[in-house]
Amino acid sequence: MVRVKVCGVTRREDARMLEALGVHAVGFVFAPSRRRVTPEEAAGIAAALGPMVARVGVFVDAPPEEVLEVAEAARLTALQLHGDEPPQVARRLGRRYPVIKAFRVRGAPDPAIFRYPADALLLDGPRPGSGTAFDWGWLASVPAGARVVVAGGLAPENVCGLLQRFRPYAVDVSSGVEARPGVKDRDRVRAFLRAVEGCG
Repeated sequence: MVRVKVCGVTRREDARMLEALGVHAVGFVFAPSRRRVTPEEAAGIAAALGPMVARVGVFVDAPPEEVLEVAEAARLTALQLHGDEPPQVARRLGRRYPVIKAFRVRGAPDPAIFRYPADALLLDGPRPGSGTAFDWGWLASVPAGARVVVAGGLAPENVCGLLQRFRPYAVDVSSGVEARPGVKDRDRVRAFLRAVEGCG
């Protein structure tokens, strides 16, 4: 089963809607972004969710101490590192939380990323947050059994095309299911989930 994470959640009502529709994980952005939330805002949204929905915090090159403080305050269940965090940072944070490490896909596949010490690897486009997809041909280099999350430019209209070529551990969508930045659209979320279910 391909799991679905919806990132850039900023509103409690959206989180409840996502849970009701069957989304597996929601993402809170704590880095500069139009979808950025404070730890207190994220905690309020997380409190509206049941225990079976993962709450993932997105960080970019934040000090480990800050990440852990935010994770506790925001009631996170996993951490997503979206910067140039070295392996030792992931190892330290991984003692407390599952870690997802994001990589921007550019040029030829780099097998070294699959040795990074994380619980899952997220492959994103060259400009994260821009809604731009990368060349999915890159996914042919993914080792068997790797937990890979595919992000970047996904939407109800194209996620089936991805899943027909590659079965990732999970897919991550944000702008592709929005009415406007930070506001999720029920119909587009439902269409995305139906596409994943039908093609995954």
